[in-house]
Amino acid sequence: MTFSHLASRLDNIAPFHVMELAKMAAALEQQGRHIIHMGIGEPDFTAAPLVIEAAAKAMADGKMQYTSATGLPALRAAISGHYKQVYGLDIAPGRIVVTAGASAALLLACAALVEKGSEVLMPDPSYPCNRHFVAAFDGRAKMIASGPAERFQLSDQMVREHWGEDTRGVLLASPSNPTGTSILHGELGKIIATVRAKGGFSIVDEIYQGLSYDEAPFSALSLGDDIIVINSFSKYFNMTGWRLGWLVLPEQLVAPIEKLAQNLFICPSSIAQHAALACFEADSLALYEERKNEFKRRRDYLVPALVELGFKVPVIPDGAFYVYADCSALSDDADRLVKDILNQVGVSMVSGLDFGPHTAQTYIRLSYATSMDNLQEAVRRLGQFFNKK
Repeated sequence: MTFSHLASRLDNIAPFHVMELAKMAAALEQQGRHIIHMGIGEPDFTAAPLVIEAAAKAMADGKMQYTSATGLPALRAAISGHYKQVYGLDIAPGRIVVTAGASAALLLACAALVEKGSEVLMPDPSYPCNRHFVAAFDGRAKMIASGPAERFQLSDQMVREHWGEDTRGVLLASPSNPTGTSILHGELGKIIATVRAKGGFSIVDEIYQGLSYDEAPFSALSLGDDIIVINSFSKYFNMTGWRLGWLVLPEQLVAPIEKLAQNLFICPSSIAQHAALACFEADSLALYEERKNEFKRRRDYLVPALVELGFKVPVIPDGAFYVYADCSALSDDADRLVKDILNQVGVSMVSGLDFGPHTAQTYIRLSYATSMDNLQEAVRRLGQFFNKK
C-alpha cells in the first residue's frame, strides 16, 4: 500500500538531527569503535533505588490498570508538596495534571491553545520539538534571534517588538535546552506581565529547573496563577524512559486539558506513576541533590577545558547539563565539525542545526550528562583532533 498524500503539516516538521547523529554514533559502535556520547541530553544516572523498588511492588501488587487521565491523586498531591518544600509555593493538587512525559504536556498545552494561524514567540536557539508542537496544530513558531547578551533567551523588549496581530503567546524554557541558561527572575516577570497585558498565554518549560546550580531555584509559578508550567520526571529525577511529566495549569484550563488527555492518551503509565511517588522520599531527594552536585562539578571542569581548546563559551550555563559553545574560531561549519570529530576521534556532539538558524553554523551543544572519566577522555580526544588540523 502506498500513500499518495500526506498531511501538509508534515512540511513544517524538520528532521531531528540530534537523533541522526545518534544513529551515526551507534553505527560506529557496531564497528567496534569506542564512542563518548555527549550528544543526547539524557542523565547517565538511572532511577533512584526506591523508585525501582516501588515500580516492582506496583507490578507485584497488580497496580497496572488505567488511572485518571489527570494522574494518581497521591502523585498530584506529592508534586504539590514538592512545590511547597522547594519553592515555598502553595499549588493546589487540582491544578496539576500528570502527563506521559513533558512532550505530552507540551502537546496538550498546544492542542488547547494553538489554532490555525496562531503565532507563538520563542527564542532562536531553542529545543526543536517546541516549534514542532506548535506546527502540529497548524500554528507558527516565530523564532527570534537571541544571543549572549540575552542569555540566548527572550527578553521583554523582544516580546514587545515582535508581538503581532496573530501572536497568541510565548513558549519559554528556563533553564534552556540547548544553552543551559535561565531567564533572570526580573526579566521573566516583565515578559509575563507584557504577555498578560496583551491577553496572551505564557508556557514555561521547567524540566531542568531542579538542575539549577548558581542561584536559589525559582519557578515561574511564583509570578501568577495564569502561567502554564511544564515539568518532567526525566531530568532531575533521572527517569527518562519512564515517560512521565506534569502540567501546572490555571484552574480554568484543567477541565479542557483533562478532556484532551482522556481522548489522546487515556492516562500516563500507571506503573511509572506509582514508582514516581518514591521520588519524594527523603532518601531519594538526598540522592538527587548529590547527583545535581556531580553535574555541577562536571560543568565546572568542562567549560574551562573547552575554552582552553579554542571554543568560546560566552554564557556560563547555570542549569541543565549542556554547554553551548561557539566554534567559529575553529570551523565555519558546525555540522561538518561535529561529524568530523565523531568519525575521527569518537566524540559525539551536536551542532546548532536543530535549534534554529541563528546559531546553526557557529555553535555546538555538548552534554555533560556522562561520567567525569568520559569527559576527561573526550577533552583529550578533542585536543588530539584540533592539534592534527
